[in-house]
Amino acid sequence: MSRALIALGVLVIVVVVVGVSVARTYNRLVTLDQAVQSQWAQVETAYQRRADLIPNLVATVKGAANFEKSTYVAVAEARSRVGQLSTGSSTPNDAAAFAKFTSAQDSLSSALSRLLVVVERYPDLKASQNFADLQAQLEGTENRISVERMRFNDAAQAFNTTRDSFPTVFVAGLFGTRFNEKIYFQAQPGAATAPAVKL
Repeated sequence: MSRALIALGVLVIVVVVVGVSVARTYNRLVTLDQAVQSQWAQVETAYQRRADLIPNLVATVKGAANFEKSTYVAVAEARSRVGQLSTGSSTPNDAAAFAKFTSAQDSLSSALSRLLVVVERYPDLKASQNFADLQAQLEGTENRISVERMRFNDAAQAFNTTRDSFPTVFVAGLFGTRFNEKIYFQAQPGAATAPAVKL
């Protein structure tokens, strides 16, 4: 009888230790997941700031005589595509949604770059204080986006490292897609190629 009680006591202790270990691991994953979600919100906020600046920038550029209409139309269309995206806290867990988000944002970045290159041909527009202010705000926003993306990648790395560690990977697997690996922001395609300089 005493051996049965000892075996039962050992079994209860093992179950309690395993239960506490699983609970701690789960709570750690939740904490790291929330850090990723918080940083994702910061990324979205920075992108929203850029999207909010664009109508003023386009309106200022439209005022320039003979300005290429196709350029600001492309910016407006790219902004519209970004505005139609429905993102949320699940985007960092969903490769397809993340790719769609980054593709739309990269498209907008490309259209804005083309707009700023075309503006170089209009000294009066470049000299305008309103345009200069908007351009400075846009440059500051682009820097914020870069910083927030870097911070998001740091949070995603911390989550993924913990999630893929032993024995956490088994605990994460118990909860289905709840603790999927987070996706990283990467450079735009062609970013490694230096732009051609024409003199």
